[in-house]
Amino acid sequence: MADTPTIATLRDLIGFDTTSRNSNLACIDWARALVERHGAVTRMDWNADRTKANMLATFNEAPGGLVLSGHVDVVPTDGQPWTSDPFTATIRDGRLIGRGACDMKGFVAAVLAHAPTYAASGKPIHIALTYDEELGCLGIPHLIEALDRWNIHPTGCVVGEPTSMRLVSAHKGGRVYRCTVTGKAAHSSLTPTAVNAIEYASRLIARIAAIGARYRDHGARAEGFDIPHTTISTNLFDGGNGPNIVPARAEFLFDYRYIPADPADAIIDELNAEAAALQAEMRAIVAETGIEIARVNAIPALAPAESAPIYALAHALAADPTVEKVAYGTEAGFFQNYGVPTVVIGPGSIQQAHKADEYVSLDQLALCDRFLDGLVAAV
Repeated sequence: MADTPTIATLRDLIGFDTTSRNSNLACIDWARALVERHGAVTRMDWNADRTKANMLATFNEAPGGLVLSGHVDVVPTDGQPWTSDPFTATIRDGRLIGRGACDMKGFVAAVLAHAPTYAASGKPIHIALTYDEELGCLGIPHLIEALDRWNIHPTGCVVGEPTSMRLVSAHKGGRVYRCTVTGKAAHSSLTPTAVNAIEYASRLIARIAAIGARYRDHGARAEGFDIPHTTISTNLFDGGNGPNIVPARAEFLFDYRYIPADPADAIIDELNAEAAALQAEMRAIVAETGIEIARVNAIPALAPAESAPIYALAHALAADPTVEKVAYGTEAGFFQNYGVPTVVIGPGSIQQAHKADEYVSLDQLALCDRFLDGLVAAV
């Protein structure tokens, strides 16, 4: 059986090794040439060293319009027991196997394969392709800034992360921070002359644990999430350099995942206040000490846009009437913060993402093709 346009496009996409540590330019240049053949106007937004790029392709330029968005970077295959070349698409048992097939080149392929449909529709339709989503949504903030510079304000957005073609209306936001505590070293027999960085770090970590317990026991609830409240945890710790040395340095990373109803800055504001109090205590002993909390990345929450036309339309076209909320983050919250009502829906199951022999079923790709046809007809 001959490949559908979507399957053929997905074969090409998988052939590009767009692991996040690599450049994505070969893939973006290929996609750019494809859409330009069908009349799209393309705009590029490069990273600082121009090794990676976001691309916006616009069909039928006019105010507003629908944006179809996906990232082209993928996670590494290192150490995974693949049964075929991860960068050569293989079809077995109704599944197309390859790195990124599920997350999320399947959706990107379907979107690109519909370029002739967008051109013929006469309607303003944008395709957004981004870099470094897998590293913490690093590329999308720059694309949003570029959209503002270009004075492009879409009226609706679909982010095609794998949802088994069910509508995802909301997801939690996420923040990751690195805390560095600088103390004063001394031999452990001279402890009173030192400032123990690990001990001060541990007091902040204890506060983090207390915040987590407070949200667990008394925080707001958002039904539909598997964990219906905001969470926080300390995930990495490093400090000390000897069993008889008071440590001069400690560093730890923590993250929190917040429901849309909770203010994004509430937790970090509380921790910054605690850190300031601890730092004053440290500096009363030794002036050249301190605590620094630096943000590593931030992914805004996605709140349900139930009154927006894109929500009703995506729900009507979804393969399953179930509406879900998920704990993982996507680029959708960035579009929503820019003022664009946004939903998440795409082919494949998140359960297959990032694994060896990652796949998307051919049935899911067919459902995505049908969804995009309906979407273009209705907007």
